[in-house]
Order: sequence, then C-alpha cells, then structure tokens
Amino acid sequence: MKIARLRHKIDQIDSKIVSLLGERAEVVFRVGQEKAKANMDLHVPQREEEIFTRLMLENTGRFPIHAIRPVFREIISACRSLEGPLKLAYLGPEGTFTHLACTRRFGVSAQFVPVRSISDVFAEVEKGNVEYGVVPIENSSEGVVSHTLDTFMESDLKISGEILLEVSHSLLSKSGDLRKVKKIYSHPHAFAQSRKWLEANLLRVPLFEASSTAAAAKLAAKEPTAAAIASELAASLYKLKVISRKIEDTPRNFTRFLIIGKTPATPTHRDKTSVMFSIKDRVGALYRILEPFAKHQINLTKVESRPSKTKAWEYVFYLDVEGHVADEPVKAALALLKEECLFLKVLGSYPRGSSIET
Repeated sequence: MKIARLRHKIDQIDSKIVSLLGERAEVVFRVGQEKAKANMDLHVPQREEEIFTRLMLENTGRFPIHAIRPVFREIISACRSLEGPLKLAYLGPEGTFTHLACTRRFGVSAQFVPVRSISDVFAEVEKGNVEYGVVPIENSSEGVVSHTLDTFMESDLKISGEILLEVSHSLLSKSGDLRKVKKIYSHPHAFAQSRKWLEANLLRVPLFEASSTAAAAKLAAKEPTAAAIASELAASLYKLKVISRKIEDTPRNFTRFLIIGKTPATPTHRDKTSVMFSIKDRVGALYRILEPFAKHQINLTKVESRPSKTKAWEYVFYLDVEGHVADEPVKAALALLKEECLFLKVLGSYPRGSSIET
C-alpha cells in the first residue's frame, strides 16, 4: 500500500535524524572541551538566539515555523548538557510561571533550582552556586515587579537575556469535576486576572491566597474538594486534573522575565539595554534625561520610576532602550545622560526577546 511505503520513508528519515543528532552531540561535546581549556562560559545566550533566527529563516518547507524554536530548544538543551550541567535558580516552588519560563527557554535538560525569593535568586548566582538566575520583571496586566527592580540596586549581576511568556491560567483539582469544588487556592494576581470567570462560574466559592500559583496547586493536591488556579505544568507536577483552561479575563496576558548572570552578553545587532539612574532635582531634569536618546535617535521601550528609599521624594528611574551599550549611539547617549545623574548603573545589554514563549 502507498501509506505503508510512505510510513517506511518516514522511518528512514527519523533514523537519519537520530544519526545526525548523535553527530551534532559529538561536535558539541568537543566544543565543550575547548571551552573548558579556554575557561569560557558554557552557555552563550546570544549564540542560541542566532541559531533559532537562522533556522527559522532557512525553513522553507511545510514544517511549521512556530515549531522550530521548541524542537531545537530541546536539541540544544540536550546537547548543551554534554558540555557540563547548566544550573539555574528561579523563584519557586516547582510549577510556578517562572519555572515554566525556564523550561521554555532552556529546555528540560538544564538543572533548575527553586528558591524562596527573588533576593535568593540573585544570591545563588552571586555565590556561584548556579550559572544564571531567572526573575520576573513585569506583567502586561499587573505592571512592574518592584522587588526585582529594588534588588538590582544592591547587586552587580548583569542581565544577559529576557524571556517573554504568555501566562495562561487553568483551574485544577484532584477530581477534575467543577461541581466538587468547595474552595480555591491561588496567588492574589491569579485571582485578580481570573475575576470574571470566577464570578460567572464559582461566585460563592471561597478564595484562599497562596504564596504562588504552584503553592496553591500543592495545597489543592492534598484536599479532594479544593481547586487551584495555576499552570498546566503545576497540574502535571502535582498530579491534578484540568477543569478549565484559559480562565484569565484578558487574553494574551504576558510576563517578561530576565536572565541574570555574572558575564555581560556580546552584541547581536538585535539588542536591548537596561539602565537605572537617579537624577538631580532641578527644573527640566526629566527633559534632560530623555533628550540624549532623542538626539541619537534611540528608541525607549520602557520608563519606570521607583522611590529611592534613601531620601524622601527622591526617585530612581529604570529605562529600557534599543541597542547595545557597545553601540556608538547608545554609548554617546549614556555619556550625556550620566552628566545629569546622581548615579547611573547599566544593568546589561542583551538579545531582545523576539517571540513569545508559549
């Protein structure tokens, strides 16, 4: 039969793919040996972005372009593990959206270390216990994560990458039966983002706050009549069933995460630079800090202010601009900005997140 012949051809292609994966793994292993001799970092985020971009441009056949990244993410992750274990700290426990962001960016072959707070993520990287940390920086519904910004004030770590994750909430329980739900656990943000669905479907069911969506799933796993609003990753980790998917009020709800480490990222020509600074208190000060970027035609993608916590009514600004600190226009603009500042700190230049990790 024709189908049998086509299936045989698929089997032959699959065998070739496995053979090529073995060949790729051998080359990556040799690269790891050379890196070790030269005392180089095992993980280079910009190199992986270059691979993804090139492969998506080269994909001219029927294979879905959106599948290129997840397929090669796991290939790269598995091969990278041959160079040496890549350890990352993240805001735990297991099953949080930060954990999900880690797996979507680094693949399942990396070693993920859950910690209790954003400060602990920074501390693990600073102590050298892990190579990188992943922390949330902003959500499209809830805004900036102030604790992350505040922690950068005390740390010398650099931003080496960003992850954009579509946050989709699911209602989970042991039974998977909506009628059996008598209480719901979740993080306050998840409750706020799912308010309309809860009012329409579980109006009189009491809500109990948890420290994270993953902690909520862990609690629900212990009670037969409890449910949790969490990710599907949490459902698989804590052996819960999905009652309903995508219960968030606003579709396309995104959270942006930062990858932090000790080594600055090299330019990719598709970069973003993040800085923090405090300005001198005088008339026209805000205009003066924006003027250098307009002068050098640099696009600002984010401006955020935070109380300095050292002096009343003094603020620290957080700024994202397009370009790398090594680019002449960015370098010139920052030099002019520094003249207007009490202090200026470059948090890092890194590859821009080009696609949403889902």
